[in-house]
Amino acid sequence: MTDPDPKAVKQAISELRDTSKERRRTAVMKLGMLGGEEALRTLMMVLQNRSEDIIVRGRAAMMLGKLGDERAVDTLIDALDSGGFQTRLNATEALGKIGGTRAVKALLRMLDEDHDKVGLAAHDALENLGYFENHEDPTQPKRDKPAAHADVAQPENNAAQPNIIPINNDKPADTTPPSNSDMQPAPENARK
Repeated sequence: MTDPDPKAVKQAISELRDTSKERRRTAVMKLGMLGGEEALRTLMMVLQNRSEDIIVRGRAAMMLGKLGDERAVDTLIDALDSGGFQTRLNATEALGKIGGTRAVKALLRMLDEDHDKVGLAAHDALENLGYFENHEDPTQPKRDKPAAHADVAQPENNAAQPNIIPINNDKPADTTPPSNSDMQPAPENARK
């Protein structure tokens, strides 16, 4: 990996001081694309700045995930309590890429997030981190024992369902078709 152009990084950092939110939003994206040590530190500072525009902060979280540097994990965890939905969503997704075991507790908390997209992102992040390989997935229904056929409901008691006829598997089924004599109407005197 080559070092980013220092002039381009300085230019992007100077754009973060602009009064225009649009220019700051673009500058954050540029820093994430350029990468490098100075970009990492700056993006972490932007994400921590609670008075910054929420979209700028959200994009900073997204770019930290793109950079993939584990030094950003604590900053991303703190951003999960942010007021902006996009910031929480991007921080959650970034933690799924770089969070490791330090992020699990915070991501589990985000499963119950009010905003569905953040909860789903937390689930995906935990899955990416391999959490569900060793732990039960709280979003899936619990099963005591596996069903014989998962796609067919298994009744527990045939008595509760009168239309079900128990099959005796000990005796082979009679597969011979009925004869014509079996289909004849009963004699008149037998009908009474």
